[in-house]
Amino acid sequence: MAVTSFMVPLGTAAPEFDLPSVGGGRVSLAELERTPATLVIFLSNHCPYVRRIEQGIGALAADYRGRVTTVAICSNDVVNYPDDDAGHLAEQAGRAGFDFPYLIDEPQDVAKAYHAACTPDFFLYDADRRLAYRGEFDDARPSNQVPVTGSTLRRAIDAVLAGQPVPGPQNPSLGCGIKWKPGND
Repeated sequence: MAVTSFMVPLGTAAPEFDLPSVGGGRVSLAELERTPATLVIFLSNHCPYVRRIEQGIGALAADYRGRVTTVAICSNDVVNYPDDDAGHLAEQAGRAGFDFPYLIDEPQDVAKAYHAACTPDFFLYDADRRLAYRGEFDDARPSNQVPVTGSTLRRAIDAVLAGQPVPGPQNPSLGCGIKWKPGND
């Protein structure tokens, strides 16, 4: 069943995190390179909504490298969804061309702090790491033939990089609900 993202209030500060990376080691928000924008994406490997746009996400991150710091987080329960374990996420990163950290939120605390609801779920922060955009990547869905361009998110990034507010409306992302562990939902 498809779920839409929560529309977290604009201006909200990016919650801190310190999580293990599928590439080894740990990554924290504080350690990430300070660029004019930071993009935090909640993803998973098994979700058809993510699969439909994952190469577009890789391309977008590459296009904005050096101007936008990108990080992905998987918060799904891997006991019940083993396709979202570290090994499968590493395969996905290679398949999709992700050249950014892909982190594992095993306790699901970071997803809760960000009010993430689905995969994919996009949170774009300005240079002060204040929320400037939350919403969809573009209009591509598993059920349509719309080209994957990232046009909606690209417009938001371009506005942030120009020091402008992101124009509305901001449409929520649509995807698979985060697979919460019992008691976390």
